[in-house]
Amino acid sequence: MLYSQIIGQQEPKQRLIKMVREERVPHALLFSGKAGCGNLPTAFAFAQHLFCKAKTDNGACGNCPSCVKVSKLIHPDLHIVFPIAKSKDVKSSNDLIKEFREVYLNKPYLSLDDWFNEINAENKQPVIAVDEAIDILKKLSYTSYEGSYKIMVIWQPEKMNLDTANKLLKILEEPPEKTIFILVSNQTEKLIATIISRVQQIPFYSCSEQEITEALIYNYKINAELAKQTAILANGNYGEALSLLVNNEESVSFLENFQTFMRVALKFDPGKALTWVDDNAASGREKQKQFLQYALEVFRDCLMHNFGEKNLVRLSGAEKQFLEKFAPFINQKNYEKLITEFNDNYYYIERNANPKILFLDLILKTNELLHFK
Repeated sequence: MLYSQIIGQQEPKQRLIKMVREERVPHALLFSGKAGCGNLPTAFAFAQHLFCKAKTDNGACGNCPSCVKVSKLIHPDLHIVFPIAKSKDVKSSNDLIKEFREVYLNKPYLSLDDWFNEINAENKQPVIAVDEAIDILKKLSYTSYEGSYKIMVIWQPEKMNLDTANKLLKILEEPPEKTIFILVSNQTEKLIATIISRVQQIPFYSCSEQEITEALIYNYKINAELAKQTAILANGNYGEALSLLVNNEESVSFLENFQTFMRVALKFDPGKALTWVDDNAASGREKQKQFLQYALEVFRDCLMHNFGEKNLVRLSGAEKQFLEKFAPFINQKNYEKLITEFNDNYYYIERNANPKILFLDLILKTNELLHFK
């Protein structure tokens, strides 16, 4: 992975380039940011930059033997730790490193949900257990294979239990020579204070709609309208934007599904409601989340429209025409309640709640809120 392949993040990328150029690389770094911001691929781009034998002013060359090995996550001095679902056959990251490489190389903007879906562990608890800490200490006690750095990337360190974290405190503070830790976190608030005090934090921001739109058009050659709609729904998460493209044909209309839902909710018809619920419950978790995210964007634009801030309305084309008619149903009295209901459903869908129960309840509550005076 090269820095140029990462969407946006100019400030952290330049900061990392400067560290390497000036040979002032801290022994422990924390790449913090929300899911889909690109902090994980940046960690590997940074590792590739450090290992590169023919560095350029903009990072790694991408062609030397070290770069090729890091790009495939097979460099012998690059160690990777990630959450697992413990079982009798899986005790540490070593037991799933082949699977992790395959998943990451296919989807660099990987989320924890993506990872657990791929290993069929959706309903299990992700953890970085104490066995992992013992393994880390063992690996880093060896001399580097290629006489350069030893780099330990820990993805989702917030999933370390207390025993794991405590075992790593000393080596984080005083690692062996030329050993670098890169912690890649989406929820730094869940890290214990003693871990945070031992690392230099580099914050990553969520991708902007423009950055996502331009990247989708450039990398996937899709039309501008679809790219913009996808960027809006992605909510700053480039990984989510890619999932939207994979799981939705261009002909699939978010607007049409939302219109049907609102018609059913406005003039409640039990038969049509059950049909809509059955259709959407069978669509899969990602599409269910996309519907809820789209609804939140519509509610937001309705409020902007009603307040006269039409320049802040992000939807366009047929969606904007629909907005003109639908906006009067959204007001200051029901807006916050609608947002809460749809956000709660998004949360529950992520955690594998029954979509039929959730969506039927959502239709009934939306019916009540649309008529709320």
